Amino acid sequence: MTSPNVEPRYHLMELPNKVLIGEGILGRLGEFVGDEARKKKVVIASGSNVTPKVKGAIDSALGGTPLWVEVAAADLGNVEKVERAASMSACIIGVGGGKSVDVGKLAAFRLGVSFYSVPTSASHDGISSPFASLKGLDRPYSVMAKPPVGILADIDVISSAPRRLLASGCGDLVSKLTAVKDWQLSQKVTGEYYGGYSASLALMSAGVVLDRSRMIGKFGTESVRELVEALISTGVAAGIAGSSRPCSGSEHLFSHYLDILAPSSGLHGEKCGIGTIMMAKLHGLDWRRVKSALRNVGAPVDASAIGVSDADVVQSLVKASSIRPDRFTILSKKKLDEKRAAALARATGVI
Repeated sequence: MTSPNVEPRYHLMELPNKVLIGEGILGRLGEFVGDEARKKKVVIASGSNVTPKVKGAIDSALGGTPLWVEVAAADLGNVEKVERAASMSACIIGVGGGKSVDVGKLAAFRLGVSFYSVPTSASHDGISSPFASLKGLDRPYSVMAKPPVGILADIDVISSAPRRLLASGCGDLVSKLTAVKDWQLSQKVTGEYYGGYSASLALMSAGVVLDRSRMIGKFGTESVRELVEALISTGVAAGIAGSSRPCSGSEHLFSHYLDILAPSSGLHGEKCGIGTIMMAKLHGLDWRRVKSALRNVGAPVDASAIGVSDADVVQSLVKASSIRPDRFTILSKKKLDEKRAAALARATGVI
């Protein structure tokens, strides 16, 4: 079987130019950004909860008064707000969690200016990937932008983030296990390009949580640094692959459909982690190991823990593949009906 949507046998690799990671390094942001911070006004996209914690240090580091723009939500309206503020700027810096980084990333891409990522939590791999996940676009999944020019990750700042956010990052990491299996399956069934190196890099990042979940779940300085490095690596894997394939598969489609049915329930990484448990069983992988690892880091392993109904889980399993019919996954192969979807969710303890 050959799909008419098979990607051509070439792709563009775009990767971050530099990464600075360590403890107590937020004050080096001006040096890190360099000449761009001195040419024109720097615009900073940041959430209201994060700004008071880091504004003083960042203002001092940049040696001036950057323009701070509050990002209230990860949607197109906030992207346009940052764009308006940054129309005459040298660069945009996304400071915070997923929404600020994604909004700043897409705004910078649309304006054609440099983007720098300064994560204050490690809740998902968007801190380094060339993709942005936003609401209000014409599709309920991530869109291609560009990777950050640079990433500055202060482990002291990230370690102080709520544990729920760090556990969510672990959920996004384990999802690479089933994303790669879906990619391998598609290569076999449709002839889609499969990049073994980027797939291996993504799997290695997933292994950080699967192999060392008890240590990672302590969320001390050492484990947070390892978590951040793994999340950065998965973003790099997507850049090498030229697509989100090594990082996003059936478990992400499940998460995206849950976003439609229950938009305010659960974090992205939490839903991907729960999806990974079920997709691992469909693939014949050790789904109990996935569930145990997530439990060890404090991530939710069932629908009730994120306020999602059994019916929404079942519908998401049945309908998830319709979100991206061009992307062949285990759900495309299995074609679950409601009865089989409910049996899968019950067998894995998700409902």
